[in-house]
Amino acid sequence: MAPRFRIALLAATAATVVALALVLLLDRPAARSPASPSSPSGAAVQSASSSGFDGAALPAGVPARGFTLTDQSGQAVSLAAYRGQVVLLAFLDSTCGATCMLIADQIRGALDELPRPVPVLIVSVDPAGDTPAHVGRFLEQASLSGRVRYLTGPPAELRALWHVYRAAPAGSSSAVLDSSAAAVLVDRRGFERVLFPLEQLTPESLVHDIRRLQSEP
Repeated sequence: MAPRFRIALLAATAATVVALALVLLLDRPAARSPASPSSPSGAAVQSASSSGFDGAALPAGVPARGFTLTDQSGQAVSLAAYRGQVVLLAFLDSTCGATCMLIADQIRGALDELPRPVPVLIVSVDPAGDTPAHVGRFLEQASLSGRVRYLTGPPAELRALWHVYRAAPAGSSSAVLDSSAAAVLVDRRGFERVLFPLEQLTPESLVHDIRRLQSEP
């Protein structure tokens, strides 16, 4: 009797273990489902939505590419000279017409709203066409004369800046222009912080993001 009892007891124990294992396996999918919002894609969406900027927030810790170019008055201009201030970089062509004038109008609107204007450095995307006469006429039409510095320089150096700052050179297709940077904000420490494609560039969005950067310690 004793051996048969032991066999029955072992069989019952095995059955219990199998039943518990089945319960655990069947319960695992239900335990995972609430965690789906913390997937990588969900985290990326949350990060973007919580950036607090109206423009496209750039990855943290990326130093802005330095440069020294020449403005419309023939003076050398270095980005490093503006360390300690929020800087608005824009990329324009003085003869491109309505699109570039629209960008210039958004920048002028932001400068009109800001109680403390920020340095605005416009980098040429057409060094051949941006002659002093063309640049002067463009700035006058946009009511930006004396308010911004329009920079040009050696084509090779400018091409490197277009690449780094995601700007479209003159003559680019509409698709390239739509996805490129019309403007970039550089913070007081010299880091790239916010990129504005054309469709996101408004005076209100620029003012909001500039003020946010100015308020940082």
